[in-house]
Amino acid sequence: MQLEPWQWLVALLAAFNIGFSKTGVAGLGILNVALFALVFPAKASTGIVLPILIAADVVAVLAYRRHAVWSHLWRIFPWAALGIVLGYFVLDHINNQQTSRIIGAILLGLLIFQWFRGRKESTASPGSTPSDNIPEGWWFAALMGVAGGFTTMVGNAAGPILILYLLAMRLPKMEFVGTAAWYFLILNCFKVPFSWNLDLINAPSLAIDLRLIPAAILGALYGRVLLKKIDQKLFENLAIGLSVLAAIRLLMA
Repeated sequence: MQLEPWQWLVALLAAFNIGFSKTGVAGLGILNVALFALVFPAKASTGIVLPILIAADVVAVLAYRRHAVWSHLWRIFPWAALGIVLGYFVLDHINNQQTSRIIGAILLGLLIFQWFRGRKESTASPGSTPSDNIPEGWWFAALMGVAGGFTTMVGNAAGPILILYLLAMRLPKMEFVGTAAWYFLILNCFKVPFSWNLDLINAPSLAIDLRLIPAAILGALYGRVLLKKIDQKLFENLAIGLSVLAAIRLLMA
């Protein structure tokens, strides 16, 4: 695949941003769906991006492996795997526009849920605590898991969904990033045989990945430095704000 210089520049920027979102500001990763779509066909970009994501995930896990909260991960993993399998079977039966709108609708629904939950907390009685409003039912992990697995399979766009799940769990930023790092490394590796079978990962796509992965690693290293300087409240507001923008963008595709 021959790319123009401007296309390489956009792809390198998107790869850097992938790494930065893994260890720095969560939620930025969704913007790469749009950036890569400027350079590659939508479905082809899914296979090109996956090895880049895995490389950045490895850096994130090495940096924050001790901060993961595994109890939250075990609740969501089986459902996320189910979502990936569902995404695999429907990927050849929906077009790019339909995929974007499905993801956007799921994400917007979850954002509305998060907003109502926040309002409930703000009007809660003085004796209650934030943890009183954390969803404990299996349905919440199932909803987030299936939605995240499906969206990550069809468009590498599960980041905002996991953000909402982890925000609901009230994780501090270090535990937030550490838990997300393990989640995405395991799920992205799980997706490889499905993507290979669909011919989304192939020799030409891997040749492109070899040129873009160093930018992703550099972005991940930079994000690790920046995260320590970000205020917790600012971190959460950025994550939610970027998720809102992502939902709107996907719905308007």
